[in-house]
Amino acid sequence: MIPEFISFVTRREGQKFLQLEAGIDETLISGERLGGGSGISLYVHVPFCRALCPFCCFNRYLFQEGLARRYFVDLKAELEQYARRGFKFSSIYFGGGTPTVLMDELLGFIGALRTKFDIREVSLETTPRELTPENIELLKDAGINRLSIGVQSFDEKVLKTMGRVNGPADEVKERLLRAEGRFDTLNVDFVFNFPGQTVEQFAGDVAAFKALGIDQATFYPLMASPHKHDALERKFNRVDNSRERQFYDIILAELYHDSYKASTAWCFSRGERMIDEYIIEYDDYIGIGAGSVSIVRGNFYVNTFSLDRYHETAGSGRLPIVGWRRLSARENLRYYLLTKLFGLKVETDALRNRFGKEAAGRLWPELAFFRASGIVSGNAVLKVTEKGMYPVSVMMRDFFAALNTLRERYIEEQV
Repeated sequence: MIPEFISFVTRREGQKFLQLEAGIDETLISGERLGGGSGISLYVHVPFCRALCPFCCFNRYLFQEGLARRYFVDLKAELEQYARRGFKFSSIYFGGGTPTVLMDELLGFIGALRTKFDIREVSLETTPRELTPENIELLKDAGINRLSIGVQSFDEKVLKTMGRVNGPADEVKERLLRAEGRFDTLNVDFVFNFPGQTVEQFAGDVAAFKALGIDQATFYPLMASPHKHDALERKFNRVDNSRERQFYDIILAELYHDSYKASTAWCFSRGERMIDEYIIEYDDYIGIGAGSVSIVRGNFYVNTFSLDRYHETAGSGRLPIVGWRRLSARENLRYYLLTKLFGLKVETDALRNRFGKEAAGRLWPELAFFRASGIVSGNAVLKVTEKGMYPVSVMMRDFFAALNTLRERYIEEQV
């Protein structure tokens, strides 16, 4: 009952992020206004893929080399806008799409980042097919600290249903082992509760991952937007969230109760590792690229999803932001609480430092509910309990599903 109630409230709150205004005052987006612009992470979106997965809600396009090369030029132009505004990024996350789809452009962009900023850590996504010996060496030499591989499943029947082309499972495992130990963190991404995927198939994925001895795995529940949800059901099978808890219990039993530490509600690591959720490590982040979003001091910004509009805007020296929302004080507090719960702890001192000494009092109803429900325990530091792990996973799933609704709308309308 608690997960269902949390799901309802989170979906209602997440819908508020869809209510955006078109015009923005670009002078408000200033690193100088934010104490020098440090302490803000950078997300870089590369929207090109060699094949489009039917469950992915991110802005992505089939790879065309000419279009991709033009895009990297535009990325550099947008990055320059933020450099001129006084932002000083040290933590970079590349997502997509498939950021490694054009390696020479990617490496050139990483080089441009390092000439402008004092880069401390770089996290990057790729796919098993891109995990070649040559690419591993190039990414290692480029200073990638965390490499995340979108495997999704080792089961070839599940992959076929997903529309993924990873290659034979044994070959994928060999590629992963080739990269293991070459980076500070090697992560493997999996999807669970996909239509038609059985609990037994997922248990096999978890067992295969453990047998490889890799540092980290991140398990994503299906987070389909409404149209994507309907399309998946038409093509595959019913999307059944009532089964989701069975999948999550396997994660808890096999990893949480074994030698893996829960880094987030979805990410499980051996020892201290980098994680992919920059929204946890940093209270503010800037997203660049077509279809990226930003959160800066309670302002939510959305970039254009259109490659042509992105090219036109970046080339003219303007920020490609097409929508924004100023979160209310309560919305901002709730968003902060959501992200910290997802990271499995809420530090009340950090909460007060960011929002003032009355912040915890303003969140009293929420914190009282989480304590009474057994989702968190503690005082100065509220830690998510084992009982709270799944409800927190549900909260994040529904929040991201709301954002995927926004992405779906902007992709369809090419905003």
